[in-house]
Amino acid sequence: MSHRKSFAAAACALLSVAVHSAYASEQSESKGFVEDASLDLLLRNAYFNRDYKDGRNDAKTWGQGFIGTFESGFTQGTVGFGVDAYGLLGIKLDSGRGRNYAAFFDTDSEGRPVDELSEAGAAVKLRVSNTVLRYGNQFPSLPVLSHDDSRLLPQAFTGTLVTSKEIEGLELNVGRFTGDSPMGDPARDPNRLKSIEVIGGSYVVNDGLSLALYHSDVEDMFKKYYGNVNYNLPLSAEQALNFDFNIYRTDYDDNSDAALDFGGDGNNDKNTLWSLAAKYSVGAHAFIIAHQRNSGDAGYAYDYGDGGSTIWVANSYYSDFNLKDERSWQASYELDFSTYGVPGLSYKVAYVRGSDIDAGGKTNGTERELFNQFKYVVQSGPAKDLSLRLRNSIYRADNAVSQDLNEIRAFVEYPLSIL
Repeated sequence: MSHRKSFAAAACALLSVAVHSAYASEQSESKGFVEDASLDLLLRNAYFNRDYKDGRNDAKTWGQGFIGTFESGFTQGTVGFGVDAYGLLGIKLDSGRGRNYAAFFDTDSEGRPVDELSEAGAAVKLRVSNTVLRYGNQFPSLPVLSHDDSRLLPQAFTGTLVTSKEIEGLELNVGRFTGDSPMGDPARDPNRLKSIEVIGGSYVVNDGLSLALYHSDVEDMFKKYYGNVNYNLPLSAEQALNFDFNIYRTDYDDNSDAALDFGGDGNNDKNTLWSLAAKYSVGAHAFIIAHQRNSGDAGYAYDYGDGGSTIWVANSYYSDFNLKDERSWQASYELDFSTYGVPGLSYKVAYVRGSDIDAGGKTNGTERELFNQFKYVVQSGPAKDLSLRLRNSIYRADNAVSQDLNEIRAFVEYPLSIL
């Protein structure tokens, strides 16, 4: 069965379940295309400074982003129809040739960052019961296809996604995408994505346990499998334990660029990446330890058609600690200042060390990162929901592994609800 036929069969199966569902449906409660519509604008001011320690030019970029999103309601009836749309605008406030950061702004033919970039997209949607089919430009957030929104403007994909919630606690997804518009580039598909197919779902068993299982196939690149188990154990009114296990299995296609870039030889390379994090929360404090491990013929590769955030593991900060044969440990601490009279303010510090890396002929390479982040969200008043986030990473590694650097990212975001 061809890829397109298998995707169509899975999508039709979900819609068939929706048609015959006996559960209360969201579509039956629809008020209408206009009545349930929303229009939002996110103002994002972002600064990026990556200070390289090997003599290279530092990357310094500052920009103002405008992220507008429109979501219509669904027309009434057994089958509801609607439209989602977005508009993106990024304006350069400071940068220059030699110090531009490409994930913020594309460059012209002379290597200078563009003064501004813009992009617009839309998707049509239909809903039957609690199942929604969307076709067009969208922002998927699945563990095997996750768009990147960690810089100025978000990454977008073009394709079809079916999301079904016919059974309480169970979400099923089937999708096929053929276009990838990365951050900092207004082109619809500059990386020429052939196709990525995704299928899977998540299930909330009860208040303490959730499970997820997904599969994806990026044409001519790799097939990927993902699993997650998340368990939360309340100990008292003020204390809890949480365990989060994530695992990826990647089967690379022969001569895949992704495998070759991550230490494979292009001949039936495989990779397994998993992480286990334990978090102890007590009042305003949380303490986390995590272990992450890579094994196989190559490291774990992502953003080769499957999105720049497709690495849902514990030890992912500036570095993802995802290199060939790498083992990494994390110790981190989180503090919620609301207990101390400052609601909306939080802090996180993490230290991660990776070892046993196979890179550049070195089989015991190491890397380490000290991560710090403050975040504050205004809780009331005219500036309610205004958020400020400041993060810093101090990264060091063996020469064969990567380059030493210090990085600062600063974000100021203000969401406006227009409709």
